[in-house]
Amino acid sequence: MMMNFEQYCAAIEAAFDATVEQGSDDELFMAGYLHGHFSLVVARCELDASLTITALQSAMQESLQQAFEKGELDGDDQQQVQRFWLGLQPA
Repeated sequence: MMMNFEQYCAAIEAAFDATVEQGSDDELFMAGYLHGHFSLVVARCELDASLTITALQSAMQESLQQAFEKGELDGDDQQQVQRFWLGLQPA
């Protein structure tokens, strides 16, 4: 079964919640960092009526790239955050 936008967002939120409940300190940091970006990107997608998973994933990558280009996080942390984001993706 293919997920819709709301189901995808709910699955990502559930993954964030699970990290808060049982994640390591590093995972909690990454989840908190990503959750801020995710919330803004979801709101932007809703405002633009771009309610597709592809649009959300693209906007999320763009948001992270812009933040990294501004010097948010060092290179190792950037890579860990990217890997963590990919790991949050529902199957």
